[in-house]
Amino acid sequence: MANAQLKEEIVAYSKHIGIDKIGFASVDPFVAFRQRLIEQGKLGFESGFEKGTVEERTTPTLLLPEAKTIISIALAYPSRIKNPPRSIKGDRRGIFCRASWGEDYHHILRRKLEAIEKFIINKFPEAKCVSMVDTGELSDRAVAERAGIGWSGKNCAIITPEFGSYVYLGEMITTISLPADTPIEDQCGTCNKCVESCPTGALIQGGQLDSNKCIAFLTQTKGFLAEKYRKKLGNRLYGCDTCQVVCPENKGKDFHEHKEMEPDPNIAKPKLLPLLTISNREFKEKFGHVSGSWRGKKPIQRNAIIALAHYKEEEALPTLYDLVENDPRPVIRGTAAWALGEIGGKESEDVLSHAKEKEQDEEALKEIMSSLERLATVKKLS
Repeated sequence: MANAQLKEEIVAYSKHIGIDKIGFASVDPFVAFRQRLIEQGKLGFESGFEKGTVEERTTPTLLLPEAKTIISIALAYPSRIKNPPRSIKGDRRGIFCRASWGEDYHHILRRKLEAIEKFIINKFPEAKCVSMVDTGELSDRAVAERAGIGWSGKNCAIITPEFGSYVYLGEMITTISLPADTPIEDQCGTCNKCVESCPTGALIQGGQLDSNKCIAFLTQTKGFLAEKYRKKLGNRLYGCDTCQVVCPENKGKDFHEHKEMEPDPNIAKPKLLPLLTISNREFKEKFGHVSGSWRGKKPIQRNAIIALAHYKEEEALPTLYDLVENDPRPVIRGTAAWALGEIGGKESEDVLSHAKEKEQDEEALKEIMSSLERLATVKKLS
């Protein structure tokens, strides 16, 4: 069987199993990407979530020695919620980014890649395949760019002509040699909207991201969120879509072809207050199937507290009082204390004063003292 014919069959099969786009790339080292990674490391722009060494991330044959081809796949996901619930005073809601709507995309793409692997091995039993989605050594974006899935946009996302950047990516390294596709020419041109709109200035320039400033990264951290970023968070619980929403290539793009990706409105935009007291079991039952749950409930709860402060939601005060006084986690106590300083309230000063006397964590105590100072300043001015 000619390799070109096998490629055609794989493409046809991919469409049959619901893959929206597929591309094929060589296993040559990613030389330019390697230099970018080295530069990112020197600048301290890495998130710490990256897997593997620079060499492993840029040399496919280190992951599969006899590798001949990388197959890249893309699945389009929805950008709009049908009948989204309203966030109103007294009943505020947060939001998960679009990449955390529906079933965890890692599972969806792995199933597709497993199906392609079975298809290949059925024809070539001696073939070897290594698949990865997001958490592997290879860069999904670098592979997709080489495979002609789309171009690498200034927002550091792959932008496809058909689906914009609202696509999940995954890839498979295989020992079967297949004809490579041609990369798509960069089409961002002079547009710089994503860079200009980034809430924290994390997009340093087109295509360069300081992960440590990126809200998508910050929402996943488990410690105290630096105060300078708290008011930038808004009502985001996980992730950030700003650089995608402002992209002209995404205008009008909204795809609902995969049932498992459809968002449950009450999970994609959950009520904030119940999140503050949700148990581990309840959190897993309600949110465990979405990608945004992978770091557990603590970051989501911290972000929910910040969101309630953003709204100055007085309905949250009794719960926040309880968290400041009784939660066993310093990050939650301290963040709740900060929120009291933002929202105010007659009892907030008393609660914080009482908490100050027994707080033993240095960072949480710092938040308590800072809030007390702010409340005292407000009282003087009123």
